[in-house]
Amino acid sequence: MSMKGNGVVAQSGGPTAVINNSLCGVIQEWLSNNFEGTLLGAIHGIRGVLEDSFIDLSRQKKENIEGLKFTPGTALGSCRYKLREEDYRKLLRVFKEKGVRYFFYIGGNDSMDTANRVHQLALEDNYEMTVVGIPKTIDNDLPCTDHCPGYGSAAKFLAATVLETGIDLKGVLNNNRIKLMEVMGRNAGWLAASTALARRTEEDAPHLIYLPEVPFSKERFLHDVQETYQKLGFAYIVVSEGIVDESGRYIFSSSGKDSFGHSELGGLAGVLKELIESRVGTKVRCNVLGTAQRAAMHFASRTDAEEAYMVGKEAVRLASRGTSGIMVAFVRDESAGYTCFPANVELSKVANVEKKVPLEWINAEHNFVTEEFIRYARPLIRGEVDVPTRDGLPDYRELEKYSDSLSAVKS
Repeated sequence: MSMKGNGVVAQSGGPTAVINNSLCGVIQEWLSNNFEGTLLGAIHGIRGVLEDSFIDLSRQKKENIEGLKFTPGTALGSCRYKLREEDYRKLLRVFKEKGVRYFFYIGGNDSMDTANRVHQLALEDNYEMTVVGIPKTIDNDLPCTDHCPGYGSAAKFLAATVLETGIDLKGVLNNNRIKLMEVMGRNAGWLAASTALARRTEEDAPHLIYLPEVPFSKERFLHDVQETYQKLGFAYIVVSEGIVDESGRYIFSSSGKDSFGHSELGGLAGVLKELIESRVGTKVRCNVLGTAQRAAMHFASRTDAEEAYMVGKEAVRLASRGTSGIMVAFVRDESAGYTCFPANVELSKVANVEKKVPLEWINAEHNFVTEEFIRYARPLIRGEVDVPTRDGLPDYRELEKYSDSLSAVKS
């Protein structure tokens, strides 16, 4: 049975094309369940809670809430912020002051750790509060779930981009006949692996894919590139930004660190371009898509969008039954074609744990993926989202930030 009290939902980390679908699911399910409290949206993730920056989501126009289903980015705003011990105490104090009994956190590995810490702190303090994590990451690296909302859309966009730019490469006869695409993926190669979905014949791009799960050898890489180039007359290579050498060191990373202490990646394609040009003697073009990989709602996967909405709704259903300290997860059923249904897993089993591409899904040469990976990934990219347009461009929606929206919200 649900408690009387307010709820808070927040978004964290890098956006995905469908993260707002999960937010929409949370809002609509909360409002339809008639909770005895107000659902608040924390502005810019956990920072919004610390800074007492909220909006009352019940005041939003229904069409704007529904419009979240086709709007990219983070409608509430996101952040990357590593909480200090004193921050956790402040979080709990704010939740008490606002009468918050439900906390929904949409995010990835670090966010699930934050949600778990909040859950544990509430238990230690004997403060009755339900905490539910809602998975989100294009990296697909959260454990204990078949896949993550956001991955299917990023995979669909990347595979289509490789398909199209591969046709471009094949059709133009010039001295730029080798192409490198650098793909996001710090320690897990799910995104880079997804580009294999574009390949339908031996000549189709991509020809070579390199993942962080197996050590990267520059000599073996150069041999692969040269062999492919001599055989086909062109070569399309996809590399995950997080590939490492035999000792586990990134092939390329800057000296900078993010707020969680992770090395800042990006720039690998330029390093490999120079390596190929100096050793193979052929000019190389680079495609580095950056945040386009996570923002392309105009070509999002309908399967991904529907499943992202499903986990948002399921989070509220679980909370209404008093289930706390868990993350919503996916279970796959292929007994009659692909279907997926929600389950849940303890946050403690997910927090700061990464799921990598299984080694048996990487070929013996460590330069492509197996058919088993293709069978896993293909259902996740199916279908398209119907995005309304205005003047030839997507007509996305925004939530309204009412400055007086919390005047009636008291503990």
